[in-house]
Amino acid sequence: MNRLKVYFSLVSLTTALMWTGFVAIAPAQPNYAKVKEYRIERSVPPEAQACIECHRETTPGIFADWAKSRHANANITCLDCHLVQPGDQDIAQDHVKYYGRSDLPWGEDKYKMDIASIVTPKDCSRCHPDEAMQYSKSKHANTIEIMWKIDPWLNDGMNSDNERKTGCFNCHGTVIEIDDNGKIDPATWPNAGVGRLNLDGSKGSCTSCHTRHRFSLAEARRPEACDQCHLGPDHPQIEIYEESKHGTIYHAYQDEYNFDAAGGTWTPGLDYRAPTCAGCHMSGSGEVLTTHDVTERLSWETQAPLTVRPQDFKPFPAATDWQTERDKMKNVCSACHGDSWINDFYDGFDRAVEEYNEVYYKPAKAKLDVLYEKGLLDKTKFFDEQLELDFYELWHHEGRRARMGAMMMAPDYAWWHGFYECKFQFTNFMKEADHLIETNEKAHIAREFPNATGDPTKPEKIFK
Repeated sequence: MNRLKVYFSLVSLTTALMWTGFVAIAPAQPNYAKVKEYRIERSVPPEAQACIECHRETTPGIFADWAKSRHANANITCLDCHLVQPGDQDIAQDHVKYYGRSDLPWGEDKYKMDIASIVTPKDCSRCHPDEAMQYSKSKHANTIEIMWKIDPWLNDGMNSDNERKTGCFNCHGTVIEIDDNGKIDPATWPNAGVGRLNLDGSKGSCTSCHTRHRFSLAEARRPEACDQCHLGPDHPQIEIYEESKHGTIYHAYQDEYNFDAAGGTWTPGLDYRAPTCAGCHMSGSGEVLTTHDVTERLSWETQAPLTVRPQDFKPFPAATDWQTERDKMKNVCSACHGDSWINDFYDGFDRAVEEYNEVYYKPAKAKLDVLYEKGLLDKTKFFDEQLELDFYELWHHEGRRARMGAMMMAPDYAWWHGFYECKFQFTNFMKEADHLIETNEKAHIAREFPNATGDPTKPEKIFK
């Protein structure tokens, strides 16, 4: 009996020591998926019901979009997005006029709520924290800073403030301001630019891609969501996509695509046959996770004057290594293509980048620098001399089309709209530049350059 007691005592002591040791040396708990910071309440407060019923009558288009949205299915109402948060400055002052009106049964004072005019990524982050964080790191969110760092139209005031508002800023975004009346300054609003600086300090507009008030995931997955900005002579990604095999397949089989797959689950081969813009640059595939940072997966900055690796792009250096990001994109490609096809494709793209840099851009830039050094071109403003415009279009138009066409498999843009036109732009530029150098003649300055009235001051809130 004593022997049995000793045995059980030893067993108990050993077990205790084992558990003590286990606790002492146990590894840290694994990283579990982040819990979404929201809750769904299956009830609608009277104030929110008043919003819905009032907008059903006054703005039926808004109501209809919301009613068909996933937000509506989850009982996420107007107030969940528009209710004023602490520190909000964009309180809709005119909205209070709707309360107390006898012709609006849901406009009684008891339903009165302060509403924020602008819904920002900060507001969206209450339910979508990961997406908002990823987006904040992207070139989309920071495009105002990038634009002001590289764009001579803004820095030299070569276009008017309203030309900027209706053109440049509609895609890039405005710096939202409050005017002297306490309302949103109409010079900065309305705007849904991808890099809009909001009054709460957040950057961007989720409705650039997920248009209000349906905020459709399916809409953002389609290439048409991107073509509002990525088109035209300087960055014709949508036209390039249309020419590519990806675009051809999309148009032939888009009725078979499952655009409504749950977020993070959209899968090549299962939900779609060929990728859209989102499929390559944002959606998950294989080991690659979904992201709202479109800066990822890039191995060259094809929109820059001189093509560089993303981490070497001075206006906005990427935080990751280009090889890591290329491997992510290759992984996306591997859902439909073999290794030899992928590697050979990148070999051709890299050669196109090298030829653009060495044959076209660098010699033209060196010649431009000589003209400035000799005083044959005036540095005071850009675009008021023809050679400045020719050099700009060489990289900003023809050069971009050549590089982007090669990257996105559009041979017509890589050659006829790209390198073919680069050749003529380059030879004409060099011919006129050499003529000025040989004759020591200064270039003609367009003294009456139209509408060069824009404020060249960099936005203080961006460059603080």
